Amino acid sequence: QVQLVESGGGLVQAGGSLGLSCAASGSFFRIDAMGWYRQAPGKQRELVATITRIRDTAYADSVGGRFTISRDNAKNTVYLQMNSLKPEDTAVYYCNAKVLKGSTAYYTASDYWGQGTQVTVSS
Repeated sequence: QVQLVESGGGLVQAGGSLGLSCAASGSFFRIDAMGWYRQAPGKQRELVATITRIRDTAYADSVGGRFTISRDNAKNTVYLQMNSLKPEDTAVYYCNAKVLKGSTAYYTASDYWGQGTQVTVSS
C-alpha cells in the first residue's frame, strides 16, 4: 500500500514561516506530480502548489510568491516552504501524489492523499 505522511504543521503568528514535509512510502513504480492542497472550515479543498517529477512548479494565485514547493525524488518527499503567512492561510494542508504502478509501457495511475496537517496562523 502507498502511504503519504505529512509533518511540520503548527501554530505561527502572521508574518511567520512554516515548512511542511510529505514522505511517500510503499510499493510503486514511480511518483509523478506531487502537490499541496488545503481545506479551511466550511470551504472546499483547494490547490496550493504542484510540482512535476522534473520540478516544473505551479502555484495558486493566492500564494503570491510567498510559498515554495520542492521535492527530493530519491527520498520520495515533497516540501512546502511557507513564508509571510497570513491568517487566511489557516487550514488543514494535505499532501497529494500521483502514483504509477507497473511500468511506463503499461501502468495504473492513482492519486493518494496524506492525512493532513493543521496550519494555524494567528493575527
